[in-house]
Amino acid sequence: MEGYGCTEMSPVVAVNAPDFSAGKDTQTGSKPGTVGHPLPGVAARIVDPATFDPLPPNAEGLLLVKGSNRMLGYLNQPARTAEVFRDGWYVTGDIAFIDDEGFIKITDRLSRFSKVAGEMVPHLKIEEAMHGILGDAPCVVTGVPDEQRGERLVALYVHPEISPAVLWQRLSETDLPKLWVPKRENLYPVDALPQLGTGKLDLRGVKLRAQILAGVNA
Repeated sequence: MEGYGCTEMSPVVAVNAPDFSAGKDTQTGSKPGTVGHPLPGVAARIVDPATFDPLPPNAEGLLLVKGSNRMLGYLNQPARTAEVFRDGWYVTGDIAFIDDEGFIKITDRLSRFSKVAGEMVPHLKIEEAMHGILGDAPCVVTGVPDEQRGERLVALYVHPEISPAVLWQRLSETDLPKLWVPKRENLYPVDALPQLGTGKLDLRGVKLRAQILAGVNA
């Protein structure tokens, strides 16, 4: 039974539960691929990541939650606390949607988006397109500061046989919006992607490597 939570919510937000049936009365308690319904006393809403305007059911956006189990704040860190609260809601940093039956599905992390020229661009969608070209070769997309557009996209990939020019051309031929395609000069072949000791991708290391390659001050 998949569920979802975070330390700031002590820690459970939502969970799938066994379906209920008693004669003619039934209630669906679980749905594969979701993290279930919010716990009793916990509220959840989806908002636009840029404007914080509420979004309708089945629309993907930033997940906010609140309830009596929400923390009061980070100890002796008022500035950090203010960053994660929005009108009493805790800003999870997760991208999700809530379907018509109230089930929550987590789809991404806000940190895996870049705001380019005012538009939220999902790194995962670009990586999926790159995998369609590179096959199983490792690749990752991140964002670095840009004076004109706020951020610009940078992609690192491990495939010595495909040049940045070829990769850019083939990405341009996909269904990705033009704004989502990193510029040719921001596609970098590397020997390996930064990894944590657990073997997972080191996203902070990726961003630092991208900043160095792109000549951007950290």
